[in-house]
Amino acid sequence: MSEPETASTRKPSAVETVKIASNYLKGDISQELADGMPGFGKASIHILKNHGTYQQDDRETRKAREGAKSLREISFMIRTRIPGGKLTAEQFAAEIDLGDELGNGTVRLTTRQGIQHHGIVKGDLQATIQRINDIQLTTLAACGDVERNVMCCPAPIKSNPVRDQMQSMADHLAEHLAPRTRAYHEIWLKDPDTGESTMVAGGSEGKEVEPIYGPTYLPRKFKTAFALPEDNCVDVYANDLGFLVVHENGKILGYNVLAGGGMGVTPSAAKTFPALAKRLGFVPPEDVLTIATAIVKVQRDFGNRSDRKVARLKYTIHTMGLDAFREKVEEYFGKKLAPCHPSDVHGFDDHIGWFEQGDGKYFYGLNIENGRIHDVEGFQLKAAIKTILKEICPGIRITAHQSLLFTDLKLTDRIRLSEILHAHGVKTSEEISTLRRWSMACVALPTCGLAVAESERVLPGLIDLLEVEVAKLGLSHEAFTLRMTGCPNACARPYNCDIGIVGRTLGKYTLFLGGRLLGDRLNTLYKDVVPFEHLCQEITAVLACYKAERLTGESVGDFCHRKGVDQVRVWAEQWSAGARGHH
Repeated sequence: MSEPETASTRKPSAVETVKIASNYLKGDISQELADGMPGFGKASIHILKNHGTYQQDDRETRKAREGAKSLREISFMIRTRIPGGKLTAEQFAAEIDLGDELGNGTVRLTTRQGIQHHGIVKGDLQATIQRINDIQLTTLAACGDVERNVMCCPAPIKSNPVRDQMQSMADHLAEHLAPRTRAYHEIWLKDPDTGESTMVAGGSEGKEVEPIYGPTYLPRKFKTAFALPEDNCVDVYANDLGFLVVHENGKILGYNVLAGGGMGVTPSAAKTFPALAKRLGFVPPEDVLTIATAIVKVQRDFGNRSDRKVARLKYTIHTMGLDAFREKVEEYFGKKLAPCHPSDVHGFDDHIGWFEQGDGKYFYGLNIENGRIHDVEGFQLKAAIKTILKEICPGIRITAHQSLLFTDLKLTDRIRLSEILHAHGVKTSEEISTLRRWSMACVALPTCGLAVAESERVLPGLIDLLEVEVAKLGLSHEAFTLRMTGCPNACARPYNCDIGIVGRTLGKYTLFLGGRLLGDRLNTLYKDVVPFEHLCQEITAVLACYKAERLTGESVGDFCHRKGVDQVRVWAEQWSAGARGHH
């Protein structure tokens, strides 16, 4: 019998080999930037992700030129890392201008409170990244095998020590876990004429280049979020690492540490699965950076580096077992973890609409459908936002639901804000349906290389159809999360919402039911391979069942979970047959 494989004896994956050879993410990027080719080689494509950019191509123009593979229209997606989604009006205006001048004319707010630009050509990569750094933001570690954008509830409630401390801690942790490599600054931020580094966002000279990550960084991406029990707007259980604030009488006692959440699944690999983070232990505020470092290092040393499909922290915990994982974390942490405080998530606020900030001013949550800021005939969202930024100059926060908060508004700004939106054909948040407000889609086709089905481009139309049916059922004011993704990698977190729609193959989807708004329960597969044109009918039948048999105050997800998907399916099929019979 041969020896069983261990993490140290398995052959490293191709990406690991690339990282080892990259000299702390430097690789051949500089040389390839200047080679006159439209794209980069395979190794550089992997390394570039850690710098915040993905090489993509428009898959529709690809189809139109069958047999001419070399003519793929290569472009890049660049992501800005914005801890807690906080930025100024000037920074946001500069990001929108950047999208106009170097991108495809749109800006996209992400489900992790960042900003994405699409359609950047290789020759503009350096200029784009420099301009993002010029406004004191960065793209470093917005993607790649490192800590991604650290999420935190963005609500700007003033004179609230709990929120202030939580948001400040999220900023500290983002800085603490940022890669230290100088490669980013050398490649993107040096003036080619003088060799002088321009404004440097992060990174410090030290004896060891990467004291936390080491030369090969993490086996896979790593995501962290901070949340309040009464407001889990960041979906804390969907993250590799979660810090749930435990507070009493306006004071933070500490944080419940959650580990091992992650939504992505590889359809061809049965060994992959979505997971919610598990409750690991409790730490006082002064131990947050130390415990985060310990968990990141355990993942660095024990995560799977030979098979990227099972390299996230959730699989490391699954393989080791939670108790053994906790023991290893405690070893790196240097002491025992206290058991979790009973406190857990019990509320969720998407911060949409008008709110008092607590300092005499207001903030306004504007629902941005699927995070896309653009101008089309009759709907000039981008122009409206540019006008608001210029005229009112509010603070800006990006939510985990891809929407915007305008902060520090005066009472008189309230009327003016609505006027500006209406003048540009944009509905206020109060004028959109509850259904649309709680929906979310990933980018998918045509630019995402992983998408197998449409998502962002078709969800608004599906909502149009559903709004009519939901109104007929008298459920227009019922809040439930509806999330759609173009593939099982699950960027819009479809596996813990009330109703999840996941791309299965072109034009067909898998329906999941029974998660919930709080994000602390996975949903269950309800129907597989559902054609897009049947989705409205299938969802309507589920909602009809919910309306007929729900308990008082029961949410859609709770109802489906209690009744079970099999029972819902039987009821819904009978209802659908009856509904068809009436036509």
